[in-house]
Amino acid sequence: MNITEIVSGYIKLEKAGTSFKARCPFHNEKTPSFFVSPARQSFYCFGCGAKGDIFTFVEEMDGLDFRGTLKLLAEKAGVEIKYQVSGESRAEKDKILNVLEQATKFFEKELADHRSVRQYLASRGISEETVRNWRIGYAPGPSAGGWRALREYMNSLGYNDTVLLKAGLIKKSGDDAKGKELYDVFRDRVVFPLADSNGSIIAFSGRALDKKVEPKYLNSPDTVLFTKSEVLYGLDKAKDQIRKKDYAVLVEGQVDLVLSHQSGIKNSIASSGTAFTRMHLERLKRFSSRIIIAFDGDPAGEKAGERASILGLSLGLEVKVANLPVGLDPAEVIKKDPQKWKDILRESLPAVEFFFNKIEEKEKDSRKLGKQVEKRILPMIKLIESAIEQSYFISMLAKRTGIKETILWEDLKKVKRVDISQESDFGDPNGSGFNAKKEPHLTQREQIEGRLAEIKLWRRELPESISETLTLKKEESELADNLSGLLLRDNLSRLLSELSRAEVAKDGKLITSLTREIQGVHVQMNALEEKKKML
Repeated sequence: MNITEIVSGYIKLEKAGTSFKARCPFHNEKTPSFFVSPARQSFYCFGCGAKGDIFTFVEEMDGLDFRGTLKLLAEKAGVEIKYQVSGESRAEKDKILNVLEQATKFFEKELADHRSVRQYLASRGISEETVRNWRIGYAPGPSAGGWRALREYMNSLGYNDTVLLKAGLIKKSGDDAKGKELYDVFRDRVVFPLADSNGSIIAFSGRALDKKVEPKYLNSPDTVLFTKSEVLYGLDKAKDQIRKKDYAVLVEGQVDLVLSHQSGIKNSIASSGTAFTRMHLERLKRFSSRIIIAFDGDPAGEKAGERASILGLSLGLEVKVANLPVGLDPAEVIKKDPQKWKDILRESLPAVEFFFNKIEEKEKDSRKLGKQVEKRILPMIKLIESAIEQSYFISMLAKRTGIKETILWEDLKKVKRVDISQESDFGDPNGSGFNAKKEPHLTQREQIEGRLAEIKLWRRELPESISETLTLKKEESELADNLSGLLLRDNLSRLLSELSRAEVAKDGKLITSLTREIQGVHVQMNALEEKKKML
């Protein structure tokens, strides 16, 4: 497949010489600086530096890993991928997708037939339009024949129990698989369909209507299509807004999420009724490196928010936390006053400051406050990559606790950075997130040489008249000088080593020759520095 064919499916391309240009989909801009090369099947943005091939583009746009991207491109090309590893065939997965789509329609119809459930949704502030947009449904309870209502309906459509089991819609009563009766997974629950990045339904999350029923939220079991530690509820609808606004709002519950979108905060996502994991945030990081955590205003929400903050900071994300009223969740705030929800998000604080405020509110003893800072706040600061930000927070702590900055810095040095690959609370204990693969380390010289080669290829394709060509020329000149400087320093280092050995050997002739060469290198280095000053 041609890269222009794929990219033009996401953004509008215009001809520019032998290449194409557009406004970059990875950052906000008014003037197009994003170029696609059909000849080299690659793209490059002169504004933000995003670059890559057809796979990189789809990975970044849809938040997929390589396997998911390969699958998507194969589907667009009409090619079936055959994996050597044993597993479900494409035909089998398509059948499961069809089953889940039919189940979604069943739940939607059941909701339309149960007025009391519609009234419940209305009482939570969920509009009819939101119900339709999110395809919210209802799984009937035992009183309405709900133990096997979905199973019987799907059987009547010709789907057997084997595929229903694989889709996670029914299960067996008891641990022993043999001779046990099959029944529906979801009963007497409001059902929220979970979709992949393309909008295809891959699982469900059901919220119990009876307050006595546990768990409150029940997810589909993991299947060949669905892994709950990876899927973010609403990402298919929120991804474009997350990229556009360059931040995501994280909430816990499904009702929180649909109401947040209903209130106009369409860059919100939820964790599908489970704790946020490393893989959740790795996937989210493909769209933005900034998040606002907006969990329930209770101790459990605060604890979950702190875990998610540590995880986010450890992945290099910029993390803020919203301060919800005590005892309220986002859905309750939004129902009462949607504007209040927007104000809360706007007033969110950096995670370090937010959790220090919480500790300061509860702990009035200065010695115990210091202990909490050492235990909970310094480990967070340790995770921050920016030295400037670390300095800001250390200074803030010193002013508000009375502890000297030098003491805080000394204690910060002793703090061990959290290894998220070993933290069971953070999801995958093996650390097998999407970006777990090690990228090959390139030297500065290799990076410069690679970029110069790339520039040479782009200059062949872009018209001389456009501003991007002038930008490339300037960058090429600067990189060439930087490369010359590196080569001269390497040469100087080599000559100095040889001179040292010559002096040990007391080889006068070689010493004279090397000294002359070293002087020549110094002249070249000085000339290069003077040239840089003139630019």
